[in-house]
Amino acid sequence: MSRSGRNPDRRVKTAKKRSASSTRWLERQLNDPYVKRAKADGYRSRAAYKLIELDERFGPIRGAKRVVDLGIAPGGWSQVVRKLAPKAAIVGIDLLPTEPIEGVTILAMDFMDDAAPGKLEAALDGPPDLVLSDMAANTVGHKQTDHLRTMALVEAGAWFACENLAKGGTFVAKVLAGGTDTELLNLLKQHFTSVKHAKPPASRKGSSEWYVVAQNFKGERAG
Repeated sequence: MSRSGRNPDRRVKTAKKRSASSTRWLERQLNDPYVKRAKADGYRSRAAYKLIELDERFGPIRGAKRVVDLGIAPGGWSQVVRKLAPKAAIVGIDLLPTEPIEGVTILAMDFMDDAAPGKLEAALDGPPDLVLSDMAANTVGHKQTDHLRTMALVEAGAWFACENLAKGGTFVAKVLAGGTDTELLNLLKQHFTSVKHAKPPASRKGSSEWYVVAQNFKGERAG
């Protein structure tokens, strides 16, 4: 027990209807310093710090004028953009419900819908200079299938970026262990002068997630 009277390593009793994996997840959440910081700082998720740390290293947010947030729910990344680039126009999209964020346009729809790219572009009144993607497919429990499903979303986000970004723009996306697939990596290298992978400190050590940061879009449209 700490001097404050709180146990620094909180344990969660396993309820009859709670699985062991659910108990471990809850226990991890209760002991996660980033979860505690997010609550204190008013961010909706610990993922906000991943973007903050990526911005500290690569600087894609400050100075951004138009931003697309793919997979916006629950909204932590757009909250960061609002704080670091308060004058930027921001539009986010997600199938999951997302509580309103002041200054952010939220589209409640599937990014893979054929109408989604056009609606995102229309909401910004101009080409974005930053496309963010924290999208991940719902897992089915089969590692290879889950990887392929998530990377398909990443590839769709990359194509959107290459077809819509303003010259000099940036694409930031979550990928899985192993980094960006060869075909996708070649696409990014073709259209950006700098393509790097990073694992921000806020990403849990045991997590398979990495992030790809593609900067300085050449302005040549994909297709």
